[in-house]
Amino acid sequence: METVAKHMLTTADNPWHPFTHWDDWWAYDTQAGHHTNAYLARVSKSSDDLSDPDQELANEMAIDEIVRENPLGLYLKVNENSVIIPTDSEM
Repeated sequence: METVAKHMLTTADNPWHPFTHWDDWWAYDTQAGHHTNAYLARVSKSSDDLSDPDQELANEMAIDEIVRENPLGLYLKVNENSVIIPTDSEM
């Protein structure tokens, strides 16, 4: 059974929505040097030994931790219905 992410981590400066424009989102994130997915993987307490629901929970908890401990305000937690508004520098 394939699980579908309920939330994803993005950055405030990335104009692309990770749910709807993954490739563009990934390209921007990488070019900006954020490497958000690698950061999330380092923070997440996941394991191949966990069930899919437990993996999803570990991912959600890591996203929440990153957003909570976010002194520069760079990271955002989004769902598929979130509206992402580019920062002034992206307009």
